[in-house]
Amino acid sequence: MRVSGNWRVHLPPPDFAQAIGLLELSKAKSLELTSDELHHWDTSLAVVLTSLTRRATSRNLHVRRDDSLPQGICKLIDLAMAVPARTTARTRSTPGLLEWIGGVACSLPDKSLDLVSFIGEIALSLGRLFRGKAFCDAKEVWTCVKEAGFDALPIVALISLLVGLILAFVGVVQLHLFGAEIYVASLVAIGMTRIMGAIMTGIVVAGRTGASYAAIIGSMQVNEEVDAFASLGVPAADYLVLPRIIALTTMLPLLVLYADFMGILGGFIVGSLILGIDPLEYLTYTRASLRYTHLFVGVAHGFAFGLVVAVAGCYHGLRCERSAAGVGAATTGAVVNSIVFIILVTAVLTVLFNVVGI
Repeated sequence: MRVSGNWRVHLPPPDFAQAIGLLELSKAKSLELTSDELHHWDTSLAVVLTSLTRRATSRNLHVRRDDSLPQGICKLIDLAMAVPARTTARTRSTPGLLEWIGGVACSLPDKSLDLVSFIGEIALSLGRLFRGKAFCDAKEVWTCVKEAGFDALPIVALISLLVGLILAFVGVVQLHLFGAEIYVASLVAIGMTRIMGAIMTGIVVAGRTGASYAAIIGSMQVNEEVDAFASLGVPAADYLVLPRIIALTTMLPLLVLYADFMGILGGFIVGSLILGIDPLEYLTYTRASLRYTHLFVGVAHGFAFGLVVAVAGCYHGLRCERSAAGVGAATTGAVVNSIVFIILVTAVLTVLFNVVGI
């Protein structure tokens, strides 16, 4: 079978149906491909010759390529023949509701065991840290502290200031009915220091830092850098997880205090500039309503939120699938789980502090 002339994608393809028919009807035992008068060609020629080669191979014909055939065409044909042709289209089935519920229920024990195992690795890593045998780099810890703390100050300040403004506006609507607008200072101060500052800071850090942890560690998992650590005998929990947990559990309580200040400042702006409350009187009521127990409750929430966000981000990063879609799924899972656990931890701590009387 001889090919000649110009073979280009933009040119009309030749009618080789007759050649296919001869190949199907012929009783020959071999097929020879030659190109004595071939001029310009591109991948369209490779597609045709690969199709002929596949048909001949399926009929148990010996295919031989003449030396006149370009080497580029031969390499493309060999590459195409190395991968078997897909005979059926790939279908993506959507599971039904019962099937989905059953799959989630069946996967819960394995996921729970995997999470407990991951927490155990962190505990062992902390033990090695206290004994001075952990592969935890101080420079890595400082880098994580900078990313989780100092770099988050602008967004935390903006969100907390707006939350303080909202609390003041919402509170004064009801307090105005009783002529007690001045108590908006106490409302903002207690609300921000006890719970709102911690929750808003935790959510902001979950979307910012927790997602970053999952994306960074997930990318390292895709690039097999985590496997390189294992081959060097360096536990991933020591070098990747521990610095991030230390940084986030240290900086998030400080960010909570900063958020409390910015929220109180937002309430002060509303009270003094919009509601016409005397600034000195507003500050007096704010100072009178603040208690160290309120600050302690907020800081305790911040510490718990930092631990939850760091563990969720690192867990999803290390369990990331080795693909670009896996990195995206790990990032999404880290943010969603962090926010869910922040709400759960808030509920548990609120009940606990009320029982204790704090």
